[in-house]
Amino acid sequence: MTTTSRRQARQLLWLLVPFGLVLAMWQAALLARDQALQGLRQDAENELRLSAASLVGHLSRHDYLPALLASREMVRRFLASPGSQDPMPLNRLLDRFRATAGVSDIYLIDRHGDTLAASNWHRANTFIGQNYAFRSYFQDAIAGQTGRFYGLGVQSRERGYYFSAPVWLDDTEPDASPDGVMVVKVLLDTLEASWAEQDAELLVTDTDDIIFMASRPELRMKALTPLSGDEREALLDTRRYADEPLAPAGIEITGSPGKHSQRVGFQRGPLVGEDYLGLSRPMPAFGWEMHILKSLAPVLQTQWLAALMAGGLYGVVVLAGGIGWQRLRLRREREQFADRERRTLARARDELERNVQRRTHDLVETNRRLSGEIEERRRAEERLRQTRDELVQAAKLAVLGQLAAGINHELNQPLAAIRAYAENATEFLARRRSEAASGNLAQIIELTDRMAEISAQLRQFSRKSGDRPTSVSVPACFDYALRLFQSRLRDAGVTIERDWPEEQTWVRADLVRLEQVLVNLIGNALQAMAQTGTPQLQLGIEPDVDEVKIHVIDNGPGIPEAHLGRIFEPFFTTKSPGSGLGLGLSISARIIDDLGGRLAADPAPGGGARFTIILPRDPGPEATGDISTEEHDTHA
Repeated sequence: MTTTSRRQARQLLWLLVPFGLVLAMWQAALLARDQALQGLRQDAENELRLSAASLVGHLSRHDYLPALLASREMVRRFLASPGSQDPMPLNRLLDRFRATAGVSDIYLIDRHGDTLAASNWHRANTFIGQNYAFRSYFQDAIAGQTGRFYGLGVQSRERGYYFSAPVWLDDTEPDASPDGVMVVKVLLDTLEASWAEQDAELLVTDTDDIIFMASRPELRMKALTPLSGDEREALLDTRRYADEPLAPAGIEITGSPGKHSQRVGFQRGPLVGEDYLGLSRPMPAFGWEMHILKSLAPVLQTQWLAALMAGGLYGVVVLAGGIGWQRLRLRREREQFADRERRTLARARDELERNVQRRTHDLVETNRRLSGEIEERRRAEERLRQTRDELVQAAKLAVLGQLAAGINHELNQPLAAIRAYAENATEFLARRRSEAASGNLAQIIELTDRMAEISAQLRQFSRKSGDRPTSVSVPACFDYALRLFQSRLRDAGVTIERDWPEEQTWVRADLVRLEQVLVNLIGNALQAMAQTGTPQLQLGIEPDVDEVKIHVIDNGPGIPEAHLGRIFEPFFTTKSPGSGLGLGLSISARIIDDLGGRLAADPAPGGGARFTIILPRDPGPEATGDISTEEHDTHA
């Protein structure tokens, strides 16, 4: 095969590959669409059959009731002389039957169409006194037959299905005519409510293509197709749907995906913008037709998924074919190369003797150059290791410097408190108040223990702690932090407001490190309120379902907007030189991050600054069985 023919074959292959991809995806999409449509159609047919059977069963179970009531002696006796009897016993009887049968209304009509007794006698829209001679169910029953009717109630304006039966006072005469009509009304709302739970839209239309029942309230009392003026007038004359406008439902048939099915869309209303598979089922017993609309969105999704899967499979096949062809080509090239090498070797064997000396000299020179390059690389690697060790040592020294500065900052406040307690103990001893002096000395012992714990916890600034978080009482942590500043709070006249629930609030944290953060925040708040006339410190606990917010709020000058984004940076401070290293908030933020929470700062609503600690909530030691979370003696 020449080079030109191979190039042409390669170009043809590049054209056939995308064409095959499109063809495979198209055929897979068509096959998946047909299968999905068949499954959707089967589901729709089953749901439609079950819904129609449910509707027939719901209505037919009450067709016996009018004839049963018409045969009761009490009904006949009252119909014989309604003017001379009290209708209330009959009204109550009909109401009891209504409640027992679960229907909407039961009423008795005389031969002229006037309602004499009704189960809704006590309502404002009672049927008593109304004339229903125009209704077909009355006309059928007064003619001696059972009647059925569906439509809107004249009084209640509710959609219902009516069953009627004639009432005979004398049914022995062959030419006797009924003396009244017993009517039972059944509402359709309960059945429609169950339709709303289905994954489909259900409609029931009558012979005039009026949607009498629907799972969507917006589609009820709508025309399946636009009505002409004459059709609208004819429906108004029957008073079946009272004076409802019977506007078009906006349904349009957009296609026919299969036999006995239609593709349906909506021009307006709540279902606009989506295509449905529509099926219908006649209900000859009632003169209705039930329709079901199933969304075609799953079919489209299945179609696209099948196309993508076919495309992926086609790509795998093409890739496998390409790999096989490449391997075959490589094998052929190796065979050709081996053949060329055999021929070349035969020629080279004759020249080998002449080239041995020259090649040996070249190899010596190459080895010398390689030895020099190896030595140079060894020296470069040695310098690289030395530089890397120096960088590691510099990083260690930087961390050690940060930790040293942090220790100095974190221990200043306990040292100041120890000094204050020592001075108080000296004064109490001078006044011979040994018990008070002992209390101050105990506080000094506690503070020295706490200083040791704080120093031990500072290793968190260089690596994650291996200690397991426990249940920590937030109010107890606040109490401990306030004890450290007891004298400063008293001397500065700071008002403390505590805002937290009465029940104990627990968080998942480390006791010492959480107390350390609270000490930092309260100490910063006291420094911020140093020039405030009426300093006020607000401490709050806001428990939520999964987390707890801990607030420390002061009424100092607040935090400038330009500094809010930098206050948690190491060594950033707005204090005068010598007043602090700017590590307190940075260390506090690092501690809260290690505990799985976060520390935030923003201006307080009433002026000043507000720092918020957010930590995971814990049910407490009793719920978790974690006895290590109990407060130690220094927090008693």
